[in-house]
Amino acid sequence: MKNKQDQIRQSVQRHYAATAGGAGCCTGSTEQSSCCGSVDINDYGQAIGYSLDELQQLPEGANLALGCGNPIADAGVKPGETVLDLGSGGGMDAFIAARLVGDRGRVIGVDMTPEMIDLARKNAAEAGYTQMEFRQGLIEDLPVEDDTIDLVISNCVVNLSPDKARVYQEAFRVLKPGGWIAISDPVRVAEMPDAVKGGEDAYAGCIAGAASFDEIRAYLIDAGFEGVSITPRGASDAVINGWIDQGSEFFLGQYVVSMLIRAVKPMD
Repeated sequence: MKNKQDQIRQSVQRHYAATAGGAGCCTGSTEQSSCCGSVDINDYGQAIGYSLDELQQLPEGANLALGCGNPIADAGVKPGETVLDLGSGGGMDAFIAARLVGDRGRVIGVDMTPEMIDLARKNAAEAGYTQMEFRQGLIEDLPVEDDTIDLVISNCVVNLSPDKARVYQEAFRVLKPGGWIAISDPVRVAEMPDAVKGGEDAYAGCIAGAASFDEIRAYLIDAGFEGVSITPRGASDAVINGWIDQGSEFFLGQYVVSMLIRAVKPMD
């Protein structure tokens, strides 16, 4: 099992290292060839729940058109809070959170890919953000102290983990009592054909690793969370259907739906 998990992580890391360098999924340009086909990054961002204002205020190179939904929308992020972004990539959601928490707040991004960490740090330095930091590490073994985080966010990343139960356990550990998670992730709603879910590209492309509604709910409850809510995002199928080209009769949105996952760590 350990070797299989390591193989998945290495495959995902190779994929996103290439992405950070401008190959594969994304180039960082306004018009690019991404995981989702040829797409305008601002059009794509708005399609998954970001406002044009949020997108236009991002540092150049932070938006890689990799997400499946805005985890911060309606999250009620308050000035002075500490936010943790799991799988922070180029820093897109971390930068949006930084604007919300302000100078008195703090944002921590964690990503396992060195190239993504370098890109996010470069973006933060060039944009003059001082209330944020990016740490290299696994989201199954977070380099974050216990009970220090107000809000854990993530965007289309937890599905990439070979040990999702551990991810939610770690999120629970680092949250303060009363803290909560707001995670956008693909959720499997039907079994996919083997031809689609097989292979490294399908896993790295946020397809093969999607867990079911019941599996995610069980992970959260077993980790200790309360107030679990897993709700579909409107019109996510239109975005998800563009992730792979399987012919006119195949629609990925029949099998995978972008959902917003929320849950609270109980007060002591």
